[in-house]
Amino acid sequence: MVTDSTSYLPPRVAKDLDVRIVSLQVTVGTSSGAEGVDISAAEVTTALRERMFVSTSRPSPAEFAATYQAALDAGASHVVSIHVSAGLSGTWDSARLAAQDFGYGTVRVVDSRSAGMALGFAVIAAAQAARQGADPAAVQDAAVATVDRTRSLFYVDSLEYLRRGGRIGAAAALLGTSLSVKPLLHVRDGKVVPLEKVRTSAKALARLVQLTVESCGSDPVDLAVHHLAAPDRARDLVAQLRAQIPSLGELYMSEVGAVLGAHLGPGLLATVVVRK
Repeated sequence: MVTDSTSYLPPRVAKDLDVRIVSLQVTVGTSSGAEGVDISAAEVTTALRERMFVSTSRPSPAEFAATYQAALDAGASHVVSIHVSAGLSGTWDSARLAAQDFGYGTVRVVDSRSAGMALGFAVIAAAQAARQGADPAAVQDAAVATVDRTRSLFYVDSLEYLRRGGRIGAAAALLGTSLSVKPLLHVRDGKVVPLEKVRTSAKALARLVQLTVESCGSDPVDLAVHHLAAPDRARDLVAQLRAQIPSLGELYMSEVGAVLGAHLGPGLLATVVVRK
């Protein structure tokens, strides 16, 4: 099983499920390095606040090919490689190109149409299916089915960082700059798009809780809460969701890494719901 660093899988989960992670690249000022290895979320947060140059780039096909070969050399007969939305990054395309170096069907590449633990939950489902003896097609299907049952919601203090990175249109960026409007966003068709405009941070966060609870319905769910430089708000969000979602299974809380942080900005809060 292979994924990329934007899955933000908890390290213990990745290790237990034997998931190999290929890092995206981050440039801060004149320094470049691998997300989560050379460049931290804290470094990106500082750079964004100081209006330093920050950019991200996909791994090369050669990096994916080396990772696939290592997995095969270690005894895998096939590889399922699941990645950040092709609408947000060229990472999926790099993985697809690398897969062509191997025999037909040896490497299957999946577009998660999202990022963060929306991607991570798909990886977990696929890895669990593989552990239970599913064939490669069924492992791929497990990832795709999980993607289809997943919803991601985001609160950001400003759409400016998405605008800078070209991940949202300039006109949409105006939604977050007038009259102190606080935007809520979601992922649709593999892209981050505006969902609602709320007048204050407090009301936006309350609405984020409400929408997350509504997304859960009465089904059993797993949940993730992400943040960037907002641990206290994230812990409060976790507490509210635990109290309001009776069918909650696993709940993960983590700070996003440098790549999502660069595009969403400090103050980010996100929830990811996957129905079982």
